[in-house]
Amino acid sequence: MTDNDPRPRLLLVASGWQPFREYLLASIAGSFRVHLFHTTEPAWEQQYLTGWTVLPSTIDGPAMADAALPLHGDSPFAGVLCWDEGRIHATSFIAQALGLPNGDPDVLWRLRDKAQTRAALAGTGVAQPRSVPVRDLPGALAAAESVGYPAILKPRGLGASLGVVRIDNAAELRSRFAFTRDTTAPDPVHYSTDDPVLVEQCVTGEEISVDAVIQAGVVTPLFIGRKVVGFPPYAEEVGHFVDARDPLLSDERFILVLQEAHTALGFRDGWTHTEFMLTADGPSLIEVNGRLGGDLIPYLGLLATGIDPGTIAAQAACGLPLELGSDRHQVAGVRFFYVDEEDTTLGAIGFQEAALPPSINRAAPIAAVGAVVSPPPKGTVWGRIAYAVATGPTRASCETALDCAGEALEYKLA
Repeated sequence: MTDNDPRPRLLLVASGWQPFREYLLASIAGSFRVHLFHTTEPAWEQQYLTGWTVLPSTIDGPAMADAALPLHGDSPFAGVLCWDEGRIHATSFIAQALGLPNGDPDVLWRLRDKAQTRAALAGTGVAQPRSVPVRDLPGALAAAESVGYPAILKPRGLGASLGVVRIDNAAELRSRFAFTRDTTAPDPVHYSTDDPVLVEQCVTGEEISVDAVIQAGVVTPLFIGRKVVGFPPYAEEVGHFVDARDPLLSDERFILVLQEAHTALGFRDGWTHTEFMLTADGPSLIEVNGRLGGDLIPYLGLLATGIDPGTIAAQAACGLPLELGSDRHQVAGVRFFYVDEEDTTLGAIGFQEAALPPSINRAAPIAAVGAVVSPPPKGTVWGRIAYAVATGPTRASCETALDCAGEALEYKLA
């Protein structure tokens, strides 16, 4: 970094997993001077950084704010960005201390705590499932009688559908409650309540996600992810598709619901990943996440539309004008692959490159040789062993290419 470098200075909290987040950091580094807060010395990230600070924790918001203040005094940050669900709330303490956009911890906690999300949206024009926070199995049984069967059990504040399961009757609730209650993420979430589980009405239809940028409270949806869910009754996300011409992007009633949700939650600046169920009665809001989508969904948006999610998220974090131009209109999809049996020890794993069609953009293992993996429910999210990304003129063409990628995937047992 030099003193005459005209690029805005951006503070990034945590980099994430290289296969799923490097494309964002690479894009941002072209237009911003990026300083990283991390818990280990950067490795692959260094080529994109102008500086970094190794901290004991990146989930301690006040401590990170204290670490950021002297750095900001030496060379001011224009914005603070985080795309990790477990750290978005902590990151808001930094933005608050520096007087930068998205600096209200109460708002971010309202998004992280799904019970607070439900309470904030109650009485608005935004449809959502009936939901009851509970402490234990007796409370869950009573709540399920209230919301009705089938019902959904979900943790209050985890991402990636971790711990989410459908229950059709009281017997299933008794057998599956512990699964939801005991599901954890690598970074713990602590609530000031003893009600860690939500019992929710089961709404059915197609599940979608909306990645949107928000400035001064105005919501602009950029791309729609059509979710593919497998391994019922668990809600494992096994794939996503993004179509640049998705009709919801021009549906005024849907965009109004999206705007009303953000207004009710008080989210005014930044990027969100909002999930809906498209029911027979209209969209029902599942949750709003204050970050870029996971599972390579922003990458699919980039491939499908040409809109650069990394750069736009950084611009929003800094309160800068947004570059929203789209230069293509196609479909992009991702599929995740799993082993068949629990506690499978992987030997060699890879794709037959010659068998991959030209429309496959990426195909790579994500589980290491020697790893012990399982399909859901034991291997929820972390049971994935490989993924493939395809582009094409239609969803059907992408599905065909991803089928070919699945046939080209080979692994051996150790």
